[in-house]
Parts: sequence; structure tokens; C-alpha cells
Amino acid sequence: MSSFKNVLYFQTGLGVLANTVLLFFYVFIILGHRPKPTDLISCQLSFVHIMMVLIGGDILLADIFESLNIGNDFKCKTTFYLFRVMRGLSICITCLLSVFQAVTISPNTSVLAKFKQKVKKYMTHVFLCIWFFNLSFSTNRIFYVGGFTNVSETNQMQVTKSCSLLPMNHITRGLIFTISISRDVFLVGVMLTTSVYMVIFLFRHQRQCKHLHSFSHLRESPEKRATQTIVLLVSFFVVMYWVDFIISFTSDMIWMYDPVILTLQKFMMYAYPTVTPLVQISSDNRIIIMLKNIQSKHHLSFS
Repeated sequence: MSSFKNVLYFQTGLGVLANTVLLFFYVFIILGHRPKPTDLISCQLSFVHIMMVLIGGDILLADIFESLNIGNDFKCKTTFYLFRVMRGLSICITCLLSVFQAVTISPNTSVLAKFKQKVKKYMTHVFLCIWFFNLSFSTNRIFYVGGFTNVSETNQMQVTKSCSLLPMNHITRGLIFTISISRDVFLVGVMLTTSVYMVIFLFRHQRQCKHLHSFSHLRESPEKRATQTIVLLVSFFVVMYWVDFIISFTSDMIWMYDPVILTLQKFMMYAYPTVTPLVQISSDNRIIIMLKNIQSKHHLSFS
């Protein structure tokens, strides 16, 4: 169990480090150069993943609350609320990234082509709507999460060392579950639809380009590389999401969290925020060039 927790801590550290590098890169691009619209989306996704890993790992808020001497009940409500907000933002922004890339690569004759300029124009409005929706949507966690007291007397379900889910009637639990799963299924469905569309488009585009260009030229296409990256991230997200959903649903039904299962669920939840920046860094030539330049400058300064 302790060795698995060490793996979890390593995963958390790697996720924070990789997302921080990615965040600084996108901020640098946005402030100093002409950013792509996907850079704005990826920048927010990196920030959300940093907060998600720090809050979920009880790294950021634990020290803050301890220094301020704030009660355990407030700490649990705040931690769970912010984590649910960040989790919701992660799925929404990933969906937005997938939709935007599908619109970007669509030919001018397709139905999606008319949305190209509209998506860029109203990007800020979309971001505000996503943040407002998730900040409002996750408020139920404030009322049904509290500090752990005595599970045998209050029928609480302990989910961390000091926090627990408070009991609720079947109607309320069913309503919260139905609304949450409806949102997630809709967003995952949109992601899968856009991913299938992009795969089909790339397949047809590759067949057409074989008659005009060499395969090596097609392989180096930035649009194709970006699309493949997003499809990979969406596929990985969907797999991790359903594993997390099955664990959460089963635990809610039996109203019990096993410590080993809880640790495994955390590993699954942190997998996507950790893998995402690594995939983006390795697939974006701009980041690779920047890191090589930094490495060469340090090498010259030391020599």
C-alpha cells in the first residue's frame, strides 16, 4: 500500500511539473507571439490540471488550511467543491478542444466550415460560460460533504482520512447522479463523435494526398499531427473516465470506499492530467525547439 502511494506521489509531482512547463510555454506564446486558438484552450487546460492534481492530492489546500487553522469541515467542503469544479472544467475544455480541432480541419464545403470564424470570435464567451456552469453545477458538494466523525453512528461514507460523504435520501442522490451522468455522457459523446469525424477525415485526406505528395510530407503536416494528438488524448480521457465512473458508481451503491480502491481511483483520476502535458509537449515542435534552445544556452553558459 505504501509503495502504491509513493507511485501516486511521483505521478502527482510529474503531473504538476509537466503542466507547469506547458502553462508557462502557452503564456509566453499568448503574450509574446501570435497564438493559435488551440493555444488558448490548452493553456486553460494546463492550469485546470495543475489545480486538479494539487487539490486532489491534498497538497495545495492542506498546508494553507493548516497555516490558517481552519476547521476540518470547511476544509473538506472547499477541497471537494474545487476538485469537482476542476474535474468538470477538464472534461468541458477537453470537449471544446476536440470540437474546435474538428471545425478547424473541416473542408470549406462541409457543414462545420461556417462555424470556423464564429468559434474564434466567441471563444471568450464560451470560456466564461464553461467556468460559470461548472462553478454553479458543483455546489451540491458543499451540502453533502463534511469532516469525518463516526461512521457507525452517522452513516457517513469515509472517502479520505478526514473527509466523508454525508447521507442523503434516495431521491436527492438519484437526481444528482442523473444530472451529473447526463452532462458527462453528453460531453463524452460529443468528444467521441468529433474524434470519429477527424479520424475519417484524416483517412480520406491521406488517400487523396498520396496522389499529390509524398507520404513523408503528409506525415509532417502540423494539422495532422495536432489532430492525431487530440484524438489520442480524447481516447485516453474516455477510457480513464469510464474506469473512474465504474469505481465511483459501485462505491456509491454499496456506500463504502475501500482504501485500496480509493488509491486506485486517485491513480486513474491523475492519469489524464499527467499524460496530457507529456503528449502535448512531445507532439508540439514549438515546445521541443524552445526546450532545445534553453538546453543549448545552458550548455554554452557552463562551457
